[in-house]
Amino acid sequence: MFDTLTEKFEQTVRKLRGLGKISERNIDDAVREVRLALLEADVHFQVVKDFTERVREQAIGQEVLGSLTPDQQFLKIVDAELTRLMGGQATRFDLAAAPPVTIMLVGLQGSGKTTTVGKLARLLKDDLKRNPYLVPADVYRPAAIEQLTTLGAQVGCPVHPSRADQDPVDIGRQAIDHARGHGFDTVLIDTAGRLHIDDELMGELERLKATIKPHQVLLVVDAMTGQDAVNVARGFHERLGLSGVILTKLDGDARGGAALSVRAVTGAPIVFVGMGEKLDALEVFHPDRMARRILGMGDVLTLIEKAQQAYDENQAQALQKKLRRNEFTLEDFRDQLRVVRKMGSMGDLLGMIPGMKKLTRGVDMSTAEKDLKQIEAIINSMTKEERNNHLILNGSRRRRIADGSGTSVADVNRFLKQFQQTKKVMKQMSKFAGRGGLPPGLSM
Repeated sequence: MFDTLTEKFEQTVRKLRGLGKISERNIDDAVREVRLALLEADVHFQVVKDFTERVREQAIGQEVLGSLTPDQQFLKIVDAELTRLMGGQATRFDLAAAPPVTIMLVGLQGSGKTTTVGKLARLLKDDLKRNPYLVPADVYRPAAIEQLTTLGAQVGCPVHPSRADQDPVDIGRQAIDHARGHGFDTVLIDTAGRLHIDDELMGELERLKATIKPHQVLLVVDAMTGQDAVNVARGFHERLGLSGVILTKLDGDARGGAALSVRAVTGAPIVFVGMGEKLDALEVFHPDRMARRILGMGDVLTLIEKAQQAYDENQAQALQKKLRRNEFTLEDFRDQLRVVRKMGSMGDLLGMIPGMKKLTRGVDMSTAEKDLKQIEAIINSMTKEERNNHLILNGSRRRRIADGSGTSVADVNRFLKQFQQTKKVMKQMSKFAGRGGLPPGLSM
């Protein structure tokens, strides 16, 4: 995510750091490089112009020119301006209305609306303890209704029985009447993808909005769209009056243009971002955290939140007791491995740790993901007895495990050796954590 942009920003700051004395010309050079980096990231040219002018205006003040650490001061200014550009602070997901609270999702075809409805339904049901009703109003795309029906079953939410021969406006009206009469407090309406310049289809959305009077209209934008996202957002905003934006596919090789442009051009806040294909891969958008990630400064708060969501406190305490008693087994190891993988890809997780993005640049994270899958396959090929006591794994057992996991005996032996070493380190860490301290060499 934003790898190229991050690298360009780091190069700019590194050049300032290497200078003994900073002049206004040095600042102009740095600002010019920032401008080029943003344009290459497909940020809207007017947004880039306004952004770099604000950065330069602040940077040529004594705060930077007279500082002993001009590179850090320049970085601080860029960080603050990036945060401001993307909205300043996280936008609260507004559900304060009489039930059923209706939310209409709109956007281009292929932007990920239907999947986003499923993700939003899971968040509402599991995290916010709401009772959502899903409404497929896309009568044009083949299998769109079936797709949302399948997603609804996966998240445990009922789906309105729409038909492809119905008018979307009639579907919306009937669905809200049903939701009101059956105790649903939230209605999510999935609309058909359309171009913002298609007057007839945009008119259909206007009629739907006038009929159902949604509490929110959310635009779903593919983060890979770049500058085109600005025109799309502007077109939808002018016709429908957007409440907010959801950026999808931000976990891909996005250049960042959409994230840095949409908020500035429309004024509509980015509410959520999609960070993967799984139904739990929808995150609240924090402009300040995103700015720090773009600048290669990490995102520890999001990492902590992911860990808190993934780990049950009682399970964590039980694990610590096992480590102290030297009872940590391969089954426990597999459970922890699954928790870590649930938190996100290795690349994303390491990118949230300050400094790690720079260290892992050029490293093929897909290899690490493949290794983790291989380890889980090896453990899954063991019997429960073997997982609970790896000391019984003799030569014949190891050959059977290698055959069952599609690996070699050497792979199995290497993993078991790594497990022994990991177990020792974790036990040592647990002892020091219990005493309220850190192991030697890890003190702050």
